[in-house]
Amino acid sequence: MEVIICGVIILGVLLYNNTIDAKKFFTDNEAAFTLLKEDDYDFLVAAKYGDQVNPNELFNQRLKMGFIAIVVFLFIFLGEFNILNIIFAIVIGYFVFKANYTSLKKFYKRHLHDIDVMLPYYLKSLEILVQHYTVPVAISKSIEEAPAIFKPGLRDLIAKIDAGDFSIQPYMDFANEYPVRDSMRMMRLLYRLGLGSQERKQERLLMFSRTVSNLQAKARETKYKERLHYMESQTMTMLVATGVGVMILILFSMIYMFSNI
Repeated sequence: MEVIICGVIILGVLLYNNTIDAKKFFTDNEAAFTLLKEDDYDFLVAAKYGDQVNPNELFNQRLKMGFIAIVVFLFIFLGEFNILNIIFAIVIGYFVFKANYTSLKKFYKRHLHDIDVMLPYYLKSLEILVQHYTVPVAISKSIEEAPAIFKPGLRDLIAKIDAGDFSIQPYMDFANEYPVRDSMRMMRLLYRLGLGSQERKQERLLMFSRTVSNLQAKARETKYKERLHYMESQTMTMLVATGVGVMILILFSMIYMFSNI
């Protein structure tokens, strides 16, 4: 135990005095470490933190934590240094490294419902812009006012279109990133809005508008049901608490009465 404590202290001192420049180490080997980065990591960071956190800096912090975990466990196994212990230390470091990604993934899954409710309202604002601009221009102009969780996906969509991909694929990629109710259908309708003549655009815009209105009605209904469920659960909790309180008072009254007999 003394060896472990001394090792951790020495490592901390070396890092603090920049004898071991951890930042330089990770910067110099950034290309190699990027291979460990998950494809959807930047998106998940943006989904949780918006533009407030740099995904690359957070990723470097993950690498450091994983590296420190490996070093600490190697110190723990210093007295029994063998290949199995080295592998175990690396596995522990990997789990520490993955912990942040797992947390972000769970956060995103928990908030898919919120995305489901927000999407119709975003599409309604986009519908107004599409009346005056082409679909890609309307999407570009909508990004700043869009909910933070949609911004990474919208920027990626526009980047693909600007790169020359005028197919439906960028729209489908966006729908896959936000796999909520009717997202695939809405992206297909949005893509078709940019095709054909002006007369066809008005016809498709009318269909798009009706579909968005239906989605908004469903979102309002969902919110109403959630609010009703919350009020019912609060009422039930209050009734149960009141009932238990009354039963306790009656019990104490009976005990008091019998004690005075």
